[in-house]
Amino acid sequence: MKYSDRERTNNFYRSIGLIAACCCLILLMIASIMFGLHTFTWNQILESFRHFDQSNDAIIIQSVRIPRALIAALVGGSLAVAGALMQAITRNPLASPSIFGINSGAAFAIVLSVGFFNVSSLTQFVWIAFLGAAVSSSLVYGLGSLGRDGLTPMKITLAGSAMTAFFGALTQGILLANGKAFDQVLYWLVGSIEGRTMAMLQSVYPYILVAWIGAIVLSPHINVLSMGDDVAKGLGQRTVFIKFITAVIIVILAGGSVAVAGPIVFVGIIIPHIVRFLVGIDYRWVIPYCAILGGILLVGADIAARFIVMPKEVHVGVTTAILGVPFFIYIARKGGLLK
Repeated sequence: MKYSDRERTNNFYRSIGLIAACCCLILLMIASIMFGLHTFTWNQILESFRHFDQSNDAIIIQSVRIPRALIAALVGGSLAVAGALMQAITRNPLASPSIFGINSGAAFAIVLSVGFFNVSSLTQFVWIAFLGAAVSSSLVYGLGSLGRDGLTPMKITLAGSAMTAFFGALTQGILLANGKAFDQVLYWLVGSIEGRTMAMLQSVYPYILVAWIGAIVLSPHINVLSMGDDVAKGLGQRTVFIKFITAVIIVILAGGSVAVAGPIVFVGIIIPHIVRFLVGIDYRWVIPYCAILGGILLVGADIAARFIVMPKEVHVGVTTAILGVPFFIYIARKGGLLK
């Protein structure tokens, strides 16, 4: 079999896998709408669309369950894509928005705006989260690039950990000093999609969808960049420009996710490694697979969170942390650069 034939066969199986993953995500989103403290039948869900009668069941389905399923899919996919892009441009298997301080920077910016400037607008939250994510990522990149040897995986990991601790400490300080801010954002800081509304989704999804499209368009360039700066420059790539655009996409994906759901952790680490194990290192496939499998992880984690301590719910940020910590330890012990 020729290489082109083998590659064509691989692409066929990847396409089938992606379609299967999309079907799985749709089924999980339907399950998210159906199951919980109140369980609904398929006919009840359909009737809420056909004849919205203002009943409690119809209101819960339309105003709670559907936005929750959509937000989980969007946020999970965004965090996974952001993690994959970060791991590619830093060549660090531990890179993710939560580990590199982007989530904590966005969270700090929102807490600061609530505590000192009484900001409560959803639209303002989005832009504030973007600003916090941009500042944090710039600081991490700058600290990680200091020294003669420039940016290295170890240095950027340490810089990200330092920024996460720094912004986390500032956030806790503001919350302790400002009881009003504490009451408003404590529930959000844990990382949750419970109680999120369609209005919150509408405030961020245009930016996130544009970032997803940008990530797919950039995926061939990411393939080249992941080989190393010297190789990419030798092939004529404008590495600085590609890295800048990629960084903007990461900030939009991570900042928008934090603005809606709070700093949910580990999705950006778990999914990219699973995807590369399944489909290889071609980012033309890694990006769409991350978008779908990230949604699957967060929707599934949200469903599980409803049943752990029924009738109460565990925040989905706690569920992803339980899943992510062992995976993080495994990747950290394995070490090495991305292959």
